[in-house]
Amino acid sequence: MTDSLTQRVAFLIAHAQPDEAACLRARQGLVDYLACTFPVLTRALPDPDLDTVRQQFPPTHAAYRALLLGYASHALDYDDFHADLRGHPSAVILSTLFALLGAASNVVTPSAFLAAYVTGVEMAARLGLAAGHQHYVIGFHTTATLGGVAATAAAARLLGLSVAQTQVALGLAATQAAGLRRQMGSSTKPLHVGWAARAATDAVQLAAAGFDGQKEGVIESLLLSHGGSVEWLAQLTSGWGAPWRIVSPGLEFKRYPTCSGTHSAADAALRLRKQLLAEGMAPTNFESAIASISVRFPVGGDTAPAITGPVHGIEARFSLEYVIADALLTGALPLSHYTAAPVIPAIALLAKRVVRQPDASVPPDADNPDLRFHHVQLRLHSGRAFDACVARAESRTWQADPLQKLYEALNRQKVLDVSAAVADAELTSIEALQRWTKRLMAALEC
Repeated sequence: MTDSLTQRVAFLIAHAQPDEAACLRARQGLVDYLACTFPVLTRALPDPDLDTVRQQFPPTHAAYRALLLGYASHALDYDDFHADLRGHPSAVILSTLFALLGAASNVVTPSAFLAAYVTGVEMAARLGLAAGHQHYVIGFHTTATLGGVAATAAAARLLGLSVAQTQVALGLAATQAAGLRRQMGSSTKPLHVGWAARAATDAVQLAAAGFDGQKEGVIESLLLSHGGSVEWLAQLTSGWGAPWRIVSPGLEFKRYPTCSGTHSAADAALRLRKQLLAEGMAPTNFESAIASISVRFPVGGDTAPAITGPVHGIEARFSLEYVIADALLTGALPLSHYTAAPVIPAIALLAKRVVRQPDASVPPDADNPDLRFHHVQLRLHSGRAFDACVARAESRTWQADPLQKLYEALNRQKVLDVSAAVADAELTSIEALQRWTKRLMAALEC
């Protein structure tokens, strides 16, 4: 062994042995991934650009299958989130793994598949920690830039690449790392995931075939060039798998189909709605009764949900104003409000009364996003005021049930036996893994 960080990381990837707790969490992540991917692939929920992507990248080989799966899995922006990455690891990682399974002739066991997935999440989380907060703040979309390298780690573990081959694969993925946060609110954001999954698939297949590439310094180069001069390289290897990052801090399964940076604001608005209802106010009178709404948060706490005047539901996923107004008026954030359809006029009208108030009296969000809060206050024309404050740490405990999400997704499609599908999704047998792989590959051809 040398002092190369890239080699140390490759060694950890090649020899990763996740425990049962990590594999249990991986099963939950897999269910959530399938629930978010199938409705889009089968057009149970329409997507404005899926057909365009499919036409340009027909699923004729593994890399294009990874791209299509990546796009579909993130199209709803409902897939899981990891705080260390500040992004969505499973969409990239599982899209890559399933694409490779669809092309493989050898049989892969569920334990090997889950171990690869856990390894990928570990890599994603540690890349996020090592890159530091400035990577995201200066404008990179971490799911795209770091997610592709993490997916490469998972795929290298799945295919049993040697340490040297893994080093080459990581370098091939790292040199393709790209994606700008400015694309949020458009179909390019899920395409970032597809591109990252394609890059990971190409990287491991080339490395496995003996393709040459730099083995030393590639991970260091990625972090130093993308970290905004704030990097902690030791975070990449120190304490690897102790505990596995898929367990702690763990995957977060979205409760709402909006940017995770809006969730505590939505929860605060829902509490305000309950207060208004307790006062005997009817929801039909909210719009006329509310004079103003303010939302306070640490400086930088609105970096991701930066869109103030969304035109359609995809942009609305990244609008604090729209999410707060939706929660107040409807008492929910239904998926139907966050598609490519135009924003709902009544919600958009109330959203215009929401004013952002970054709070400079508390540490900035970049110092520790886990300390983020949203303090929402509304004032009625009568002069009465109501307020509610929810911290991200509190909001993240209110997560969706992946099994219920999958049940609802498959029930809408009416194409699979729901109870059998849910049991299958927990991957208790090789046959279950093969069935899901075949279903995904068949859906790609639709």
